[in-house]
Amino acid sequence: MQTTDWEEEFREYVTTRGPALLRAANQLTGHPLDAEDLLQNALTKTYQAWGRIEDRRALDGYVRRAMVNINISQWRRRKLEEYPSGDELPEVVAAAEGAPSGEIHERLEQALRELPERMRAAIVLRYYEDMTELEIAQTLGISVGTVKSTVSRAMSKLRSALGLAGS
Repeated sequence: MQTTDWEEEFREYVTTRGPALLRAANQLTGHPLDAEDLLQNALTKTYQAWGRIEDRRALDGYVRRAMVNINISQWRRRKLEEYPSGDELPEVVAAAEGAPSGEIHERLEQALRELPERMRAAIVLRYYEDMTELEIAQTLGISVGTVKSTVSRAMSKLRSALGLAGS
């Protein structure tokens, strides 16, 4: 089967940017297999829209926005939402200041996975994707005030999970 130039361009984009996009998907979902599914769905949408995307420099933003939108749609379809309570969260044994940086990173990743989905999405969009509160509000379909309180509560949970409650 012969591929067209744009199909080869798409294949090259996925090969080059796939690992970074998968990391972003993993941050959004908190689960590696869900992240793979999310990225695959976003890349399918990107493939279908490839001819309409004029600015190739905006591709990462397009794919990330698609991942966020797909993830939000999945939340809304769920009938039951699960929120871990403080009793279910694991206690941090060592203070983050004395731990090696790799261990801190692992503990942060674990703490992110344990956040409720909206909190995790708000944190990822704010601190990993560097979106403004207004952009996050528009992306998640919530008010700016809700973004502020969600990020604040999420940061508090993360500090607590990392043993940084006094920070």
